[in-house]
Amino acid sequence: MARFVQIIEFQSSRIEEIEALGRPSRTDGDTAPTFRRILATADRDRPGSYYTIVEFDSYESAMENSGRPETSEFAARMAALCDAPPVFRNLDVLWEDAGDGPAA
Repeated sequence: MARFVQIIEFQSSRIEEIEALGRPSRTDGDTAPTFRRILATADRDRPGSYYTIVEFDSYESAMENSGRPETSEFAARMAALCDAPPVFRNLDVLWEDAGDGPAA
């Protein structure tokens, strides 16, 4: 099972509303979330541009998450707060380095 990352790129002049939307409800629902973690980031070089990085155990778990009603509802509400349609990047993880320093 190869790990999988989804990056959502979006522009918004309403980031505070998007943050408020995302924080309390991302794990609500009848089933546990399928993602490992979510990072919300702001582009320092392009004000108003943001990236959400979502890490999953596999592509399959990402697709399971995408099929959840609460995920679809969140995505629709978020898109309504964006200045342009979000762009989704679907990435298979080839390798990673945790940056823990040299091996002993």
